Amino acid sequence: MMLLEKINLQRELEKYRKKDISEEDILEQVKYFLQAEEDKEREIMERIHQGGFSEGNGFDPNLLIPGKVFHISHIKNICVNYRLRFLDTKYFKAGFPPEALSEIKDLEKIHNTPLHGFQIVAPSKNFRLKNADDPLLFAPIGNGYYYLIHKWGNDLNPFRKILMWPLKNIENLLVFTVIFSFSLTFLLRAVFFSHYQATSEFIMLFLFSFKSMVGLMIFYGVALGKNFSSGIWNSKYFNG
Repeated sequence: MMLLEKINLQRELEKYRKKDISEEDILEQVKYFLQAEEDKEREIMERIHQGGFSEGNGFDPNLLIPGKVFHISHIKNICVNYRLRFLDTKYFKAGFPPEALSEIKDLEKIHNTPLHGFQIVAPSKNFRLKNADDPLLFAPIGNGYYYLIHKWGNDLNPFRKILMWPLKNIENLLVFTVIFSFSLTFLLRAVFFSHYQATSEFIMLFLFSFKSMVGLMIFYGVALGKNFSSGIWNSKYFNG
């Protein structure tokens, strides 16, 4: 009895391919496709690095994912609260992952339009250094709305919002300075001036602590060119 030969799926697949197209022709098609993809990615990167203002893109509103649409006011809030920047991608130095390019290519294919005016949310250092902490890549839709294309990098420190709270605006800094000076006064009196318990003495010590803190804040702000988060969230200048 003749035993039937087992079927090798790879050889069977090669037979079907041979009937349809030669190995040389299919290789040429693959090369053409890969070259076209490479050219497309290069062209997208040029648009990202060149930057430039764009009022909006030709998105099809019926194809947008609602959860990825944000107004400029929402973006401003997160930037001010976490001391982040919202700037043109041409200022971003940390680089873009392949996944971001794939997302852009998919969006352009779905909406049948090239995207322009890319903006990115990230800490200030990412616009100077080649590292990345939780960047968010956006494309403008129009009328103050932006579409979130991709998020990558490391998540922000959970305490960042608390640490950056005093730098949010002048009111927050004043409240922080008063609370810190008050706490410092209690500490100084408990450690060094425990025999001075009069209210007037406490007030004098508090005023000394408060003026010292204000002096340090002014020096820090002026000498290092720092500004409040509400004033720099969309500023292209690095000081801050």
